[in-house]
Amino acid sequence: MRNYLSSIIMLLAGCLLSCNSRPHNPSHAGTKPEIYPDYVGVTIPVGIAPLDFAMADDSYTAIDVEVKGSKAGQLHANGTYADFDIDEWHRLLESNKGGQLIVTVCARKDGQWKQFDDFPIHVSPYPLEEWGITYRRIPPSYELYSKMGLYERDLSTFKERPLLISTQSPGMCINCHTANRTQPSEYVFHVRGEHGATVIHRGGGDELLMAKNDSLGGSMVYPYWHPGGRYCAFSTNKTSQMFHNASNKRVEVYDSSSDVFVYDTETHQILNDSITMRKYWAENCPAFSPDGKWLYFVTARRQIYPTDYDKERYSLCRVSFDTTTGQLGQQVDTLIQSSETGKSVSWPRPSYDGRTIMYTQADYGYFTIWHGESDLWLYDLATGSTRPLDEVNSPKADSFHNWNVNSRWFLFTSRRDDGLYTRVYFASIDDKGNVTKPFLLPQRDPKRYYRQLLYSYNTPDFTAAPVSANARLMGEKIESDQRTKTSVSDKNLYTN
Repeated sequence: MRNYLSSIIMLLAGCLLSCNSRPHNPSHAGTKPEIYPDYVGVTIPVGIAPLDFAMADDSYTAIDVEVKGSKAGQLHANGTYADFDIDEWHRLLESNKGGQLIVTVCARKDGQWKQFDDFPIHVSPYPLEEWGITYRRIPPSYELYSKMGLYERDLSTFKERPLLISTQSPGMCINCHTANRTQPSEYVFHVRGEHGATVIHRGGGDELLMAKNDSLGGSMVYPYWHPGGRYCAFSTNKTSQMFHNASNKRVEVYDSSSDVFVYDTETHQILNDSITMRKYWAENCPAFSPDGKWLYFVTARRQIYPTDYDKERYSLCRVSFDTTTGQLGQQVDTLIQSSETGKSVSWPRPSYDGRTIMYTQADYGYFTIWHGESDLWLYDLATGSTRPLDEVNSPKADSFHNWNVNSRWFLFTSRRDDGLYTRVYFASIDDKGNVTKPFLLPQRDPKRYYRQLLYSYNTPDFTAAPVSANARLMGEKIESDQRTKTSVSDKNLYTN
């Protein structure tokens, strides 16, 4: 036993010395390092969690990293991956706001150290002004809900907290958490299942609406808050899915019908309007303008499903909205016409400064997380011009996105990492429209974390503060039969 313990101690000591040995007379690689995640040349906000990274090549067994600020300060990390001290990292970023971090990487392979060319990490002058993000994590299943859940993440650290997990509401599907302009005081999410409900948090309390209204004919999904907080736009969708035989495609999601309406949280009225509920058209993905005067949505001529699913192409439209009456205007403006572009628009998200609309473009349809060709585009509201965000797009699916409160940062999901799972990326945009290289949501020991994570990040958004939610109590509310009924106010339904 004594010899066994001595062997273990010597082995651990050897590993410790090996992991923390410093480079001695390293050879020069003559290239920048290939690291995971790829943080070479990215731009980050002050306050973001440390950008821990490892060598992308697993044959490197140790890494030594020096980070020096262009204005002041430095820090060091050494081990199997670069694991930076959180407090030291934040002090370094604060000291170098608007400047750069110069990163020197040495790595050991086959017992030999190699030094790579330095690379920069830019520290943005634009503040993030957000505490963290919220998102749904969903497993790779098409029918079973498994352990999906809604989560929040502190962006200054690696701390994550569940807001609601499906095990607390068994047999039900938890849909997306949507806040009002990143403010956690007002949010909504939908739960499908036997005790389904639309949960609206407002005024410090929770209200659980009946999951379906017979007059509406469906559930309240894909919400977007009016900035005033009284109204919330939804779509109601009859959704189906099918599976492809082609190796480059897996799942196709389509709606046999969908409409857009506005819900009044004070009167519990669903305000139906024929202008966004046309009989032979599919309206979807509503979003209010930041001044509350416009409701954006996408619309497509309904097809014969499922045979003509790939002929469905959505155009981007808007209609005026009267805050005092909750009524939509009489005229629809088409901003991007699918018959002209030959493409399909989905998920319009106006920047909160009122200058642009970011949207996803794909060959057809709107469920773009399964479309490898889907990319992010930017529409200029002043000029009517639009362009692809080539700075952030990839050959894999780049999709669901949201803005931070000052419209200088945005996040989005992408399958670029492995083609299978959606991950969260961040990028910045300046007042001239210049967009920075995106960076992956930081994790401690990120290579190990993302390789082992069998969940996709879904519908992320920023949050200005932690969400006031108790997962256990919310699960009990959902399991109960207490529901608020909604009424429907119809206006000229239906037109062609």
